[in-house]
Amino acid sequence: MVKSEKRIIFVAILFAAVFGTGTTASAMHIMEGYLPLGYCIAWGVLSVPFLVAGFIRIKKCLESNRRNITLLAMAGAFIFVISSLKIPSLTGSCSHMTGTGLGAILFGPAPVSLLGIIVLIFQAILLAHGGITTLGANTFSMAIAGPLMSYGIYKLCQKLKVNKLVSVFLAASAGDLFTYCVTSIQLALAHNSSDGVAAAAVKFLGVFAPTQLPLAVLEGILTVLIIMALETYGTQELMEIGFIKKEVNG
Repeated sequence: MVKSEKRIIFVAILFAAVFGTGTTASAMHIMEGYLPLGYCIAWGVLSVPFLVAGFIRIKKCLESNRRNITLLAMAGAFIFVISSLKIPSLTGSCSHMTGTGLGAILFGPAPVSLLGIIVLIFQAILLAHGGITTLGANTFSMAIAGPLMSYGIYKLCQKLKVNKLVSVFLAASAGDLFTYCVTSIQLALAHNSSDGVAAAAVKFLGVFAPTQLPLAVLEGILTVLIIMALETYGTQELMEIGFIKKEVNG
């Protein structure tokens, strides 16, 4: 293991120790038993193609360079830690950051779907965050929809020649917010009154928004800081995955 890889792992462990210590286990994501069985199955089936694509993408990524596992592991650890931090909401719920934007920016959205479901399984079993029956729905919103949005925003900013760090901030923040938009729609489809799905979705968004808006900004800032640290201590690793262009001599 080269010196730069050791530094990356140390930063990830330090981040986990600082932010993960003392977190109270409490239901987050969509809790166990909150969705009817049919919806649980439907969201699970809908997530399968993305998970298969994620497995194939990660396999190719590691076959091209085994050292990519360092950044993949760090991206997964970032998702686990940052999405385990429960922030109470004044509207009667709780919110959390997702951490999926970082992986989507570095590797694309497909690998993050697999990293995300692994994180969600561990959180459901070990921390009582989310649930096994609602795993498909939580995977789709946090590990599929959110990363797709982050990746799309980042690529759009690249085409518009937006500053890289600004692009990272916008992508991570947008992915966080979109996750909760999808979650609100999922809840509204399963639990809506005579006003309809759209009205129910707006109500759920109203519950999440007061806490989630500042959290999205915070996630954007944290992701920028992680990228800055990687550009300082993991330049070679970022070049190998194509995030930083290799310099051509001559």
